This record gives sequence, C-alpha cells and structure tokens, in this order.
Amino acid sequence: MDLDALIGCLTSSACLVTQTTSGFIIGMLLFLVAVGLTLIFGVLKVVNFSHGAFYMFGAYFAMTAYQVTGSFALALLCGALGTAIIGLVFERVFMSRVYGGDVLMQLLVCYAFVLIFDDVVRLVWGPEFRSMGMPAAFQVPPLSIAGGVVPPFYILLIGVALAVAAILGLGLARTRIGKVIRAAAHNPGMVSALGINTGMIYGGVFALGGLLAGLAGALAAPVRSLTPGMGFSVLIESFIVTVIGGMGSILGALIGALLIGLIRSFGSLGFPLFTEGLMYLFMVIVLVARPTGFFGKDIA
Repeated sequence: MDLDALIGCLTSSACLVTQTTSGFIIGMLLFLVAVGLTLIFGVLKVVNFSHGAFYMFGAYFAMTAYQVTGSFALALLCGALGTAIIGLVFERVFMSRVYGGDVLMQLLVCYAFVLIFDDVVRLVWGPEFRSMGMPAAFQVPPLSIAGGVVPPFYILLIGVALAVAAILGLGLARTRIGKVIRAAAHNPGMVSALGINTGMIYGGVFALGGLLAGLAGALAAPVRSLTPGMGFSVLIESFIVTVIGGMGSILGALIGALLIGLIRSFGSLGFPLFTEGLMYLFMVIVLVARPTGFFGKDIA
C-alpha cells in the first residue's frame, strides 16, 4: 500500500489528468465489450461466456487488415464486421439450439467455443505475442492538458466509445427497430405473434454484440499485446461491469466501466498489489447495497 503516491497524484493536476485519462481508456474498452454482453443478456437472456473471444478476434482482424492495407479506418471496419459475422454464425448455428434450456448447457457451449476460438487463433496467427503498433496518423506528440500527457489516440478511443453509447441509447429508445428489440426482450411471444421474425432479431442482437466487442479489440490492438486467450481477462472484467451497472442496462454498463477503469488506474498507485482485489471489493459492496446493480432492469 502506497497512500502517499495516491495522495500525491490527487493533489497534482498533471498526474490527475494522466491517471484519469488512463482510467477512461480502460473503462471505454470495457464498456464496448460489456455493452455487447449486456445487450445479448437483456434480449436473449443468455450469458455469453464466449464474448471475450470476439474481442480477441477483433484485435487480430484489425492487425491483419492494417498490415495489408495500411489504413486504420479499414482495420477498425474489418475488426468490427468480422466479429459481427462470427457472432451471427455462432448464434444461428449453435446458441439458437440452447435457448430456453439449462443454463449450464449454455455455459458449456460458450466455454467450449472459448477453447476452440483460442486454438483457431493459434493455428492462424501463431501462439506468440503479436503487436500491431500505433498507426502512423497517431504517431504525433501527445497533447498537454494541465501538465498531464494525453496521446491523441486516447481521445479517438474515448470519442468512439461515447459515440457508440449515444447511438445505442438513442437507437433503442427512438427508432422502430430499437423498440422492436426492447419488445422482444420483454415479450418475445407477442412480438412473434405480430409476424416479426424473432430469430432474425436474436441473430442481429448477437451480431451487434460481436461487432461491439470486435470494435473494442480493434481499438485496443495499437496499445495492447495480442495473444491467444487475451479475451478472457477482458471478459471477467466485463462481467464485473455488467454486474455493477445492472444486467441489461446500457447506461449501467457505461457508468460501471468508467468506475472500474478509474479504480484500476488510481488503485495501481495506492494499492499496487491489490488492484484486482479493489475491483472485486467494489463489486461486492455494490451488490450488498443494491443486488440488481445500479440500473438492474431490462434494456434502458
């Protein structure tokens, strides 16, 4: 425990800006993964334990696309759309067969594909650590804010995540397809009786969840090492985020992700040997005070 370092950072504008930005980066990546997870749970009532693998695929697809094209925009697009396709195929071929079944069966199917996807990555890209590198457009001097250092790429990442949050929130609340998705989450039988193909809705939501996780992986590729199994730790933290925010809540996922990001960032200064423990301790406190999480309702 190093409280002096934590207090010193909180009283220094430069350190405060730097650590807050780092916390936001962690939080925004977690949000993009967690919001897909919570969308799938909110509509399909399935805990997608294989969701971290989509994050991993997004990172590898983006790295490959960037190496081939040299365009980071195309890399983001390939990472997001590639995992959306995988998510759609996975849902239609496998997950759709265990809807309404035993929860253990759903978890076993998902966990089996975690191992399968990890081995697929080893076969295609190899078992060694890989690195995409920072795109050339962002290899520029960092911005200085109140004495703190903020790389331009971080601003892009935060902006993309906030844009996704706004689009999802407004899309689910204001558009026809959003209202249909919300109706399917509440009463799929009634939606089906109205002549709407619920299977298409389920597949679309699963693909959207995969797209968001893949986008997170693509955005993380320039600043993270790529390795088979890299999605597992992100998955665990995403579950923490969804539990804190409330399963099925987009706003809860955003707030929970930001809180976890800040806890990790500042906790690494004051409690370097207990940073992981701080996250779980915070989760336990939230669950004791509010078992459903901050916004523990259906999609909002």
